[in-house]
Amino acid sequence: MNLHTIDPHILELIHKEELRQEETINLIASENYASHAVMQATASVLTNKYAEGYAGKRYYPGCTIIDEVERLAIERCKTLFHSEHANVQPHSGSQANMAVYFSFLKPGDTILGMSLSSGGHLTHGHGVNFSGTIFKSVQYTVNKETEQLDYDEIAQLAEQHKPKLIIAGASAYSRIIDFDRIATIAQSVGAYLHADIAHIAGLVATGLHPTPINCADFITSTTHKTLRGPRGGLIMTNQKHAGSIDRSIMPGMQGGPLMNTIAAKAVAFHEALQPSFVHYQKQVITNAQCMAAEFCNLGYRIVAGGTDTHLFVVDLRSKNITGLKAEIALEKAGITVTRSCIPFDPEKPWITSGIRVGTPAITTRAIKHDTCKEIVHLIDEAINYHDNDTILKAINIKTRNICAQFPITV
Repeated sequence: MNLHTIDPHILELIHKEELRQEETINLIASENYASHAVMQATASVLTNKYAEGYAGKRYYPGCTIIDEVERLAIERCKTLFHSEHANVQPHSGSQANMAVYFSFLKPGDTILGMSLSSGGHLTHGHGVNFSGTIFKSVQYTVNKETEQLDYDEIAQLAEQHKPKLIIAGASAYSRIIDFDRIATIAQSVGAYLHADIAHIAGLVATGLHPTPINCADFITSTTHKTLRGPRGGLIMTNQKHAGSIDRSIMPGMQGGPLMNTIAAKAVAFHEALQPSFVHYQKQVITNAQCMAAEFCNLGYRIVAGGTDTHLFVVDLRSKNITGLKAEIALEKAGITVTRSCIPFDPEKPWITSGIRVGTPAITTRAIKHDTCKEIVHLIDEAINYHDNDTILKAINIKTRNICAQFPITV
């Protein structure tokens, strides 16, 4: 029986969500549209198979074909990123990070990561997260003037606290990260280096952002965002740490891997190896830089002065509106963004003084320069009239017209 017969309520909700995605301009930097091929693999019969363990060494029988799927995903991942070893089983980026930490750290060990307000991630040592409660967390920030990474400060903190692990990577930082320089700092204090490239994986894979492969001990990523695959995670490392990473995932943290998702990861890696993916990533960056420049033309301040990547953060304080209020108003206008802290934000993390804007999803829709500018003007109008539902509804009509011109066809 099909879903229409078994559960029409869920089917109706799926159709509603499909329509919402079609009629919404998605500027959430951590979201994208997976291809039909990726979604087809995700919805395949592979979801039925238990496959605890690894290829050639499973705890269940009947895994001959499953082994081929996972081996293919691993080889494509290694080819894409030029890595020695890859584990494609993590269910998410956060679990991938956890697996790295648990592979060699002990409770109470010191880790050094980027603060959330500066653009880091919860799993980089924030106090409400496992990374900040199980381990002793020290947080580095950005320079107050440039709002860019202060590598001298990172070096000073590393020398002072002697962390066992330094984490490089971000979820709301718009500039190039110098992984080689942070690796030198890690080596100077005998620390491991973990590069979290969840947001920039697509840029790294296509050579548009420096790779940490040759300087980091561990590299983690999600497989969605700029990589445009299914929601999931991965870990890459060298042969020296391969065994400890694999054991940390299974049996350390996870049981049966999601084989349908691993197949979808394999499809995404294959797509990312095509020449067209390079052109796509270049357009992602071009669109982000175009939008950031247009915000500046309208009187907004961009954190760190601009972007080298797929995202940027807009400081809203000059508009007398919080990130939360802007996020709510923009959703009414048919535009989704995420509220975001700005460096040294005076507002609470739930409220924020900024919004994070990302271009992976609109670029997948083939949106380019002129339309990017048009979208910025719609955002500006929505922010200026955030308390006027009539105007927000009128903007929503304009939003849907743009979406109709650029349907989701992947």
